Amino acid sequence: MAALVTELMRARRAVRTAKNASDEEAEAAANRDVDDAKQALGERGPVWWSNGNPDVNRYMVKNTPYAAWFASLRASRTRENA
Repeated sequence: MAALVTELMRARRAVRTAKNASDEEAEAAANRDVDDAKQALGERGPVWWSNGNPDVNRYMVKNTPYAAWFASLRASRTRENA
């Protein structure tokens, strides 16, 4: 896992370097490397779990099955700060 994170950070630095140099080809290649690293880390691509639950990534929490749980967190923080 650490090697994949290292690769992701290398690719992100390459994107920055290519942007600063206005090198569109190098930037595109570096963005592909970022995407490859993110897929290897499980951040992109097809879902990797098989528990049958829907993928609610990129949804507002109020529009997911976790809405009540999240609201309870906010309520407990409000009580703690009162």
